Amino acid sequence: MTKYGQNNYCVILAGGKGRRLWPCSRNEFPKQFIDFFGMGRTQLQLTFDRMAKIMPIDHIYVSTNQKFSDIVKEQLPELSEENLLAEPVNRNTAPSVAWVNNRIFRRNPNANIIVAPSDQMVFREEEFKEDVLKGFEFVSRTDCLLTLGVKPTRPEPGYGYIQIGEPTDIKDLYSVKTFTEKPEREFAKIFMESGEFYWNTGLFMSNSRYLQTCFDRILPEVIRKLLRDNPDFTIADEQKFVDENFPSYPNLSIDYGILERCEQVYVMRCDFGWADLGTWHSIYEAMSKTKDDNVILDSEVIIEDSRDNIIKLPKDRLGVINGLEGFIVVEKDNVLLICKKEDSSALIRKYVNEVQMRKGKDFV
Repeated sequence: MTKYGQNNYCVILAGGKGRRLWPCSRNEFPKQFIDFFGMGRTQLQLTFDRMAKIMPIDHIYVSTNQKFSDIVKEQLPELSEENLLAEPVNRNTAPSVAWVNNRIFRRNPNANIIVAPSDQMVFREEEFKEDVLKGFEFVSRTDCLLTLGVKPTRPEPGYGYIQIGEPTDIKDLYSVKTFTEKPEREFAKIFMESGEFYWNTGLFMSNSRYLQTCFDRILPEVIRKLLRDNPDFTIADEQKFVDENFPSYPNLSIDYGILERCEQVYVMRCDFGWADLGTWHSIYEAMSKTKDDNVILDSEVIIEDSRDNIIKLPKDRLGVINGLEGFIVVEKDNVLLICKKEDSSALIRKYVNEVQMRKGKDFV
């Protein structure tokens, strides 16, 4: 293993609720733990497998919520207890990464880290591995944050956008000029046509030392007080401290909390076949389609005179569909969802809230 490889670590974020993929993704069993495509591996497992091709498995950490700990342990039996960090409450990604980074930094002050969401698809894994190793080499000798950006293929309002700035002396690596989170469709179209903007994949890299400095400046004390009071604390001490203090941390994302507030931020232009699997529309765009442009996810369907739909049904269901265009048709347990596919995220969010008020938590 190279000197860089010895210091490379990964943090997989697996604590989200995944409500935009309701009704398949539920509060008690969200999207990262589901095998959407009948591949025999869930999104979390596929992400773990991808990272295990780049570094030793004991260098991979998973951040999740305490109510999902048993699911993570069941799906990743090779993950050690020390590499599973479970939060008592959801506080978005910045406090989560700050906690994991503290643990990795104590283990290896020379660590380089990639933070990876657990709900993404990569179609060309060799190219992904090459880009990640190139990124690790860069952050190992540069105090900065490095994001991985991909060229937009459509004016998608549900993604974040990165505007590239000045080029560096490294091919495809630029300073970041601006970040824009989930623009209106008209702006997304302008961004795409300009050629200056790339999708923010949510994958970002840094060395642990610099990341620690950023969190120290932006977040309240995550583990620092514990370090001062008891520098030889155990994992049990740390968990007790987090249980008591985590609810007081701000609800802050990495994108807004860290990337937009730090000065040394770069983007690497990548082309490894990326897809965000956070919404039904994004899954539709990512997947191969029938001759009528339908996406049928591991379901048995008789379909005629229908196009541009995405369909996912339970294993014991047969769907018979005629004359439908541009819809999401999804059934899971006690809920059947049928709605227009275009910009469906806001609609689904609305109905999740309404269903919860009317029917209770068993339906969400």
